[in-house]
Amino acid sequence: MDCQPHHSCNQAETSLIVMRSFSAFLFAVLIAASRSTSWASVTIPLRKLEFTGSYLQGSPHADRARAASFLETTSGPETIPATSMGYQYTVRVGVGSPATYYDLLVDTGSSNTFVGTGKKYVRTSTSVPTGQNVSLEYETGFFSGIEYYDTVTLAPGFAIKNQSIGDALNSSTFEGVDGLIGLGPADLTEHTLTPDTGLIPTVMDNALKQGLIKNQIFGISFAPAPNLPDTNGVITYGGIDPAFYIGDITYTPITETSRSSSFWGINVTQATYGTHTVIPQSTAGIVDSGTNLVYLADDFFSRYLEAIPGAYVDVNKTGLLVIPLNSIGTMQPLNFTINGRVFTLDTVAQLLPIRGHLNPGGARYGVVKKAGANSGSGFDFILGLKFMERYYVVFDADNSRVGFAYTNHTFTRYTPISERELRVTGE
Repeated sequence: MDCQPHHSCNQAETSLIVMRSFSAFLFAVLIAASRSTSWASVTIPLRKLEFTGSYLQGSPHADRARAASFLETTSGPETIPATSMGYQYTVRVGVGSPATYYDLLVDTGSSNTFVGTGKKYVRTSTSVPTGQNVSLEYETGFFSGIEYYDTVTLAPGFAIKNQSIGDALNSSTFEGVDGLIGLGPADLTEHTLTPDTGLIPTVMDNALKQGLIKNQIFGISFAPAPNLPDTNGVITYGGIDPAFYIGDITYTPITETSRSSSFWGINVTQATYGTHTVIPQSTAGIVDSGTNLVYLADDFFSRYLEAIPGAYVDVNKTGLLVIPLNSIGTMQPLNFTINGRVFTLDTVAQLLPIRGHLNPGGARYGVVKKAGANSGSGFDFILGLKFMERYYVVFDADNSRVGFAYTNHTFTRYTPISERELRVTGE
């Protein structure tokens, strides 16, 4: 579900599922973090929230709006939990001193950080107004308000001083969350302030400058949730966490292709669905945690659609790809080649979870959608959350690259629809 700045959502029937307890491992991580005053990195859990009801209809249209808007001294890593909301993940972030904690959406496709869309911004002695107005307009929503410098706490003892924070006095499409933490390149903040129009240092910029991390790198692990609610993801600020991936990390440089190069943009050299070619040559797109699904340029999407017998787009209701039950059992891997290594979406990874996504006759909705323009725009795909849930992803600003590694949830065996599957939401 895309209740975030680039998305529109029908919230009339929406309900928020609260966070369950963290795993013992992540709890131990945070206890250890609270006793440390020096960092190399910090790993923090991410919380997965689910919206039920009519969000299914709003989500793909909101995603498409986001795609349309695109088409135009040292210490160390810290791993922090994140929570998913529908298909979105939130992280707990403290602002001020004493800190007020907010549930912020994790977005690698934008770079401003702001609060106040749910729980209101609480000013303390560390809150300093800058005299600037801040605003972001998106295809389906906006936020606007006042910029402050404030203390931002990402983990116990891991506090960034004088970080730019937007106090969202007006906003839309942020129901159920308190704001957003922007983890994209700082260039994306240009022209978001008035009267000044310069760049705003991001959370990662200031963490590095203040010696909280040694490297401007963060790693993200999302995962399909076997049960909801579930704190089933983590983000590591300042490095990577080997506990969350298998084997080697394959790195690929930030693309030089305009438009995608302004984001966490990469080149995919080829994509295939079984024996069918979907992306025939190297092309540029982005890796974006703020987009739920996997988007392909329209001509690429058509090749994928035509390769699945009986598949069609539900143009009247959801805008999603519908895959008939009798085609699911013969679905083929969707393979993306990135810097010489194949990264696969197997059958389960190409299907939305069962809950709320089952059509009459057992047909399933797919995670792949068309972007709204043919290839050649410099923005030919978006690898969103449903791709990221299968891999560990590293965003390395120091070396201008993105890395991918396999995880223990890269592949999941598909089983026919059963009573068990109807109870499992993570597939």
